[in-house]
Amino acid sequence: MERIKVALEKARKDREGGGQAREHRPATAGRAVAKAASTKNISYTQTRTARASNIAMKKHRILPAYASGEFADAFKILRTQVLQRLRENNWNVLAVTSPGDGAGKTVTAINLAASIAMEIHHTVLLVDANLRQPSIHDYLGLGTTRGLSEYLLDEVDLADLLVHPEGLEHVVLLPGGRPAQNSAELLNSPRMIQLVEELKNRYPERIVVFDLPPVLTAADALAFAPYVDAALLVLEEGRTQEQEARRAVELLENTNILGTVLNKSEAAG
Repeated sequence: MERIKVALEKARKDREGGGQAREHRPATAGRAVAKAASTKNISYTQTRTARASNIAMKKHRILPAYASGEFADAFKILRTQVLQRLRENNWNVLAVTSPGDGAGKTVTAINLAASIAMEIHHTVLLVDANLRQPSIHDYLGLGTTRGLSEYLLDEVDLADLLVHPEGLEHVVLLPGGRPAQNSAELLNSPRMIQLVEELKNRYPERIVVFDLPPVLTAADALAFAPYVDAALLVLEEGRTQEQEARRAVELLENTNILGTVLNKSEAAG
């Protein structure tokens, strides 16, 4: 895995050497500035509330079922590192992806969102953008529900699709909805681009986390990556190959990669 880290660091330096500015998306002043106002005094009167299943969260290793210990501490460290980078660059929209299937990117996305939401200055909108195989609702035990697909295909109002998973404080979820085969086209559609801009700018203290499909298995992540501020790449120890990690970084060359998460590490135990 050390060689993978070296390759990723080299790719990051190469990107920085060529400049990271992207003219198609100007920064919005104050977007990610910490604001201590009333972000923790939220009552969900318009957003539907659904109780997350503790059994499902424990099965899938979701943070509210593991309130303390090394597992929770690891995500606090990741949260701190991510928020530092976001604040430094005035960013608030983050994608979580991986080179291939099974690396644990969805668990990472959910747990990172839950951990960020514990910060006094932030709320989190978690978006299931894995439209071919939406799964966040299953990981939380929420049952099948409408979501992003219905927003894009049927023009359902966003307010009718958002869910507050009771048990994940200060997190609002936009589920994936029904599976869609033309997912890459949907993620690159004008309606989706408009949605990202709306989510990005409506609440300066809110962090938006998108759970994307793996980079190497479909065109979805590549189609959508230009519209986020940065990406986090999840690698699986013992399974993600060096060439897979390198290829994923190459394909995301125009995206700001915050870093990597080494998941399922033996050392963590």
